[in-house]
Parts: sequence; structure tokens; C-alpha cells
Amino acid sequence: MANINGSFYQLIEDCEATHKALYKFYAAVMIVIFILALPLNASVLHLFIFKLKFWKSNTNNVFLFNLVLADILLLFCLPIKAYNFIDGERRSKNDTVCKAMLFMLFLNRGASIAFLTVTSIDRYFNVVHPGRKNLLKALKKSPQISILIWLLLLPLTIPTMLKNFDCCNSHKSDAKDDTLVKDVVDSMREVVFFTQILIPFVILVYCTVHIVNRLRKKTVGDKTKLKRAVFLVMSVMVVFSFCFLPCTIARMVLLIVRVQELSESAQDKAAVAFDGLMVLSYMDCLLDPLVYCFCSTKFKGLYLSNYFPFLVKDGAVPLESSTGNTTQPPRNNVI
Repeated sequence: MANINGSFYQLIEDCEATHKALYKFYAAVMIVIFILALPLNASVLHLFIFKLKFWKSNTNNVFLFNLVLADILLLFCLPIKAYNFIDGERRSKNDTVCKAMLFMLFLNRGASIAFLTVTSIDRYFNVVHPGRKNLLKALKKSPQISILIWLLLLPLTIPTMLKNFDCCNSHKSDAKDDTLVKDVVDSMREVVFFTQILIPFVILVYCTVHIVNRLRKKTVGDKTKLKRAVFLVMSVMVVFSFCFLPCTIARMVLLIVRVQELSESAQDKAAVAFDGLMVLSYMDCLLDPLVYCFCSTKFKGLYLSNYFPFLVKDGAVPLESSTGNTTQPPRNNVI
């Protein structure tokens, strides 16, 4: 019996999927996300570059462009990940490919969360403190802030690329590897994983609550626009909570199961649940363009007129042209 349990535990440590049918389902979900999200993000990216010319128009478009860029780069990892799952492996057997995948996954997902958070902070200052000077308002006029965000994320990917992280083996019970250095490394990468999600979530909650309260108290202005703004910030919270919080909770449960050295079966179930909820987090690539881009009537009108002109009423002119000008007089936006 001990040999059987030992072999089963070794499968978990060697990153072999112990529920192959379930992992094939995970792979199918990733393939569907890839098929749906790739053309959507590619079309939005094309619009930002060739139609909106984001570097010349609204400075907030720079953040949205980088958000879409991070999502589309993350999408290219999904086919490789899906192939591994179909092959019965939780990660690539090739160490170089495995680490390259982890680098891309964590860098681009981290960038997606970072630009999502920065955009929400910018919206917070525009709505709650419209006349107050702030560092972000000064920095966002320069595209260098986007480059700085990408550079700051690079060091955070180093702990996540260490061996076995992708197979959820932090703080595993193994006497020969029970060293202070290993414990420190394991703790570092777990801190990176949790702070990458929990800190932005706290910021989003704070910004969303204050934005909603500010808009509800506003009595002057276009009520339709105000309702749309409330819908937008609430949608951000829903998407973030749906995509990232479940995998964070699953990761926490997995670590507790491992530290308490529960049965191999319990550890395996926790690892399988974590892998499945990580797949759910990739839905962010599909939902980001819908929430951040299509909640804008100007962007939606421009998108439809370029890619689905048959849906645009005859004679309708997009509110925003390729140069960022509008056919209507400029108005103060609450978003």
C-alpha cells in the first residue's frame, strides 16, 4: 500500500496529470478561449494602432492599448498549455519551454492586472477628485510610464520561474530538500503570486466604492452616461473577482493542504482544482476588451463601423475618427 501511495504521490511531484479526462476538458476550455479571444484582441489592437493612433489621442488609450497587448501576448501561451494538458502533463517536460511559459504567463498576466489597476486609479482621480493634481495624471501624459510598468514587472517573474512552481510544489514535504534557502524561495514566489492579485483587488475595491458613491451623489449631468459609468466600474470588479479570486483561494487551500501534510489524495484534488481555476483566470483575455473597450460608445461605434458596418445604421458616423477627433463638440466625461 505504501508503494502505491508513493507512486501516486510521485506522479503529482513529476507534474503528470492524474485525472487525464478532466485535464483534456481544461485543454478544450483553453482552446475555446484562444479561438474567441485572439480575433477579438487582434481587432482591438489593430483599431488602437491604425485607427485611433493611441499615442496621439486620449492619453488613457495608452493604458488600454497596453492592457490589450498584455492579453494578446498571454493568449499565445494557451495552445502550448493546452497541448501539455492533452498529453497528460501539467507542464512541459522540456525545462526551457516550461520556464519560458512561466515567464510569459506571469509577466503578461501581471501586466494585464497592472494596467487594469492603473486605469481604475486614473478613473478614480478623474471622477472623485477631478480638479486635484496627482502624480498619475502627470505621468500618464508620457508613454514612458507604460514601459516603466513592464520593466517593474520583470523582477517579479524570477521567483515564479523556479522549478516546480507550475506544479504547485511550494513547501512540499521532502526531507532532502528541507533547507532554509528552499523555504525562502518558496515563500518568495508565493508572496509574488498573492500580492500580484490581492493588492490590486484591494485598490479596485477602494476605487470602485468611491466612484460609485461619487456618481450616485452627482445630480447634474447626463444620467445615461452616469449609469454607464457605474456599470463600467462594477463590471471591472465582477471580471476581476470572477477571473482571479477563485484561483487565489484555491492556491491558498493547496498550500494549507501541503503544509499540514494531508493525504496524497487531498493534495492531488487541491492541485487539480487550482489548475482548473487557473484556466478560468485566462478568461480575463476574453472579457477585458468587452469591459474596457466596448463600454465606451465612441469606441463601440468606431469598432462596429470598421469591422461590422452592416450593423451600423445608414448615415451614422462614428463618434471618433482615426485621429481621435469627434464629430460632436467635446464634453466633459465622467469616465
